[in-house]
Amino acid sequence: MISVYPASSRYSADHGWLQSHFSFSFADYYDSDNMNFGPLRVLNDDIIAAGKGFGMHPHREMEIVSVVLRGQLQHQDSLGHTAVTTYGQIQRMSAGKGVMHSEFNPSENEDMNLLQMWFMPNQEGVQPSYETTTYDLAKTVNILLPIVSHQSSAEVAHIHQDMTMYMSRLEQGKEISFNQAQNRRIFVFVTEGEITINGSTQLHNRDSARITETTALNISSVQGGSFILIDLP
Repeated sequence: MISVYPASSRYSADHGWLQSHFSFSFADYYDSDNMNFGPLRVLNDDIIAAGKGFGMHPHREMEIVSVVLRGQLQHQDSLGHTAVTTYGQIQRMSAGKGVMHSEFNPSENEDMNLLQMWFMPNQEGVQPSYETTTYDLAKTVNILLPIVSHQSSAEVAHIHQDMTMYMSRLEQGKEISFNQAQNRRIFVFVTEGEITINGSTQLHNRDSARITETTALNISSVQGGSFILIDLP
């Protein structure tokens, strides 16, 4: 079953310096029927103004993945990490037993856009950790490139959950396939352009799909499109 969630169905929050679109219940937005999709608890599409951001605040027992789509994200945490993440990089923080961190747009004149995703871990009480990984943008063309997984590597960020996140950019007229084990979930989020799933389900910029009871996907694009696919338990 493929359930489509148009971009326009997301909850929007305007804080002046921060423009947010929530795919799941978060902050002032609460919907008991839209709390999570498997272990995927949060997906926020944020635009942060130049020089603005989130001051030091705590997290615990959550896996937090940030994907920068435009601009730069500056991170600092209570573990002593300081890093700047840009397009083509992934920031992963395991809050575990507890950690404090801040996130800012370090630019003086340009806003930044990121997707921040929170995943419930499959084990509690782990030591907090942080990493930034870089993936090859050229390797996302017409394939599904893993960028976050419980099976990590130098170019794949590690996460405490039985899941894998893929990035892909389909050129005009191209298609790819994805096969999954039984009794799992698939989440798809379009970051640019358009795609079609299994010949009939169309998704456009910032649309998403929550997929269950479907083990084989064919994903195509007429005009070209970029998207994230997450294989979830």
